[in-house]
Amino acid sequence: MKTFALKLDQLTGEDYYEIYTRGRQLLNDPHLNKASAFTREERLSLGLEGLLRTGVSPIEIQVERAYEAFSRKTDDLERYIYLIGLQDRSEPLFYRLLVEHLEEMVPIVYTPTVGQACMQMSHIQRRFRGIYITPDNIANIDQIFGSIALPQVNLIVVTDGERILGLGDLGSDGMGIPVGKVSLYVAAGGVHPAVCLPICLDVGTNNQRLLEDPLYLGYRQPRLRGAEYEEMVEKFVLGVRRNFPDTLLQWEDFAKQTAFKNLDRYRERILSFNDDIQGTGSTALAALMTAMRIKQSRFQDERYVIVGMGQAGTGIAMNIRAMLKAEGLTDEEARKRILAVETQGLLIEGDPLLEGPQEPLAQRRAAIDGWQLDDPNRIGLKDVVRNAHPTVLIGVTAQPGLFTEEILAETAKHCERPIVLALSNPTHKCECTPEAVWKATDGRGLVATGSPFAPMDWHGKSLQASQCNNMYVFPGVGLGALVCKASRVTDGMFLAASRAISAFVTPEQEALGLLLPGMKDIRKVSAEVAKAVGIEARNAGLGRLLSDDQIEAVVTKAQWAPGYTPYRPGTLRQEY
Repeated sequence: MKTFALKLDQLTGEDYYEIYTRGRQLLNDPHLNKASAFTREERLSLGLEGLLRTGVSPIEIQVERAYEAFSRKTDDLERYIYLIGLQDRSEPLFYRLLVEHLEEMVPIVYTPTVGQACMQMSHIQRRFRGIYITPDNIANIDQIFGSIALPQVNLIVVTDGERILGLGDLGSDGMGIPVGKVSLYVAAGGVHPAVCLPICLDVGTNNQRLLEDPLYLGYRQPRLRGAEYEEMVEKFVLGVRRNFPDTLLQWEDFAKQTAFKNLDRYRERILSFNDDIQGTGSTALAALMTAMRIKQSRFQDERYVIVGMGQAGTGIAMNIRAMLKAEGLTDEEARKRILAVETQGLLIEGDPLLEGPQEPLAQRRAAIDGWQLDDPNRIGLKDVVRNAHPTVLIGVTAQPGLFTEEILAETAKHCERPIVLALSNPTHKCECTPEAVWKATDGRGLVATGSPFAPMDWHGKSLQASQCNNMYVFPGVGLGALVCKASRVTDGMFLAASRAISAFVTPEQEALGLLLPGMKDIRKVSAEVAKAVGIEARNAGLGRLLSDDQIEAVVTKAQWAPGYTPYRPGTLRQEY
């Protein structure tokens, strides 16, 4: 049953919520609970008299009180539990606190701490957020969606929990990722929380630790596979289309084969994208664009080694390939500049383990003639670096320390300013630390990592690594696609997003080695990305026919600033 609706007073022009619940039920609704901020008038009209202490605290005082409680927590997991508890009590207060302390709290509500939380989710669960769809309840999906209390749903983040960060199959304990992504959509992008819905397709797990854990709360069966799994996903998508036809669907943390299949199957049928493929690729491309500006180089002047050809690695490679072709290179010329490395070593044409998206990235055998190899039956990372002399190293493997001192030093031998993107999350999965890069390159390396690292003093100069966080891309892409009413999300929109992000990096930030904007500017960055996406959608004939200024105005108005909206009592009319 709907608990509230967004309304506009036609006489005064005032925005307000029409409230359909009363008393204790209202206080228990995280979307609506203002706690001590309820006004005297609201307390009287909504059945709250006597349920609250006398004092009325504006949200600014509540934020001060909440931050004091947050600061008393002794470790990051406890801070995560506190923030999720606050979100379960009052979403407006949670988001106001998060926005005011964004740089401090993003590593708590998302990477790296969310990974630790997902590993223990069944042990720390307090309240359930979002929707869980299982093989046992998929037949009732219309009833499930019909029971949602939100006034409308415009944004869904969905996972099946099979590839959570670099941690693997966590079943429905992976719901922490869609919940965290929704938090970033709101805090960074300004999407209103009342239109966002996290969903877990709980299709079981092959994680024996979870199956044997008596506290595990998920669907306690081996993971659904094959035709049965695909049929369930199809029923889910059809349910979304029937119930929420204007919704953007973000696929999140699916296994590689599933992720590419879902993206290809549904990107033309429903407004959707995969953040692990397209968002990661777009964020990395933005960092590389800035690096090229710092080096005064072109994409075609560089040689790229990408290790880990899953969703992220393939997405990054395809973005680099698109930029090389945009600079005038042919497919074959682009192929020679991107060296893709997987578990079997360098991808080479004819490899029986090659998968569809990897085919354009496999090297021709003639390209490696004459290479000096440690093992003639396998071309490993050291072989690639020693023979190809890369200028860009990109790691998305979840293998800590993969970029060894030897690898980094060899790269630095042949390049004045190597670019190293060590992108695996959480922190302990990172391929190398920024410090290792700077030591190997005498402070010349340009670095971005998946999780945040502290700056380093290098001979009196501060060196900084950017956090290559998809948060720079997906909130703005989602906001832009929604407000411009795009019919689908295209690769061109992600390219426009990359350009907008890189353009936001100032010369002062570039001098510090930063490749991406500061986190403190994330809402402004998201607005620029949303505007760029809206313009690209319009130009491609896929969005509203608005001028650039009109698109900017719509984006600005759509960005929600966390706070309390006035409430008025209402009566929900039942439709028969």
